[in-house]
Amino acid sequence: MSGYAPSEAARRSGFSLDTLRYYEKIGLLADVERTAGGQRVFTDDDLGWLVLFRCLRDTGMPIAQMRRYAQLARDGEHTTDERHELLCHHAARVEEQMRLLQRQYDHLREKIRFYERLPATAPGPEAGHRHLERVSKPSTEASTHALNE
Repeated sequence: MSGYAPSEAARRSGFSLDTLRYYEKIGLLADVERTAGGQRVFTDDDLGWLVLFRCLRDTGMPIAQMRRYAQLARDGEHTTDERHELLCHHAARVEEQMRLLQRQYDHLREKIRFYERLPATAPGPEAGHRHLERVSKPSTEASTHALNE
């Protein structure tokens, strides 16, 4: 078992020291070891959890669900089905976000291509703007979905 000072755990995980303290306080990280002087010492297992938490957080999982997952894992093997379901549900949300981002990216690229095709001496800005909006309005579904986020 390797031990890591809080600064090293923060560096390796990409989380701030404040976030590490917060995750311990709310129970995401359980039973973080301490030296005789009270200094926290993170183990390889703790770093493994932090890597998972980074993934879940970066993909938009709410803290409450992250806490639920961590508690289920601590509860033991009989919770594997529920953990699997929780991760599958989250993955489905991430996949939907990726589809929406792809549509938005495609729309953005279309606008960039429009500007790249403009002649050096284009008509006044009003004409170009009307043409741009007429040619490349996003779909109502994507716009509505983005507004509801």
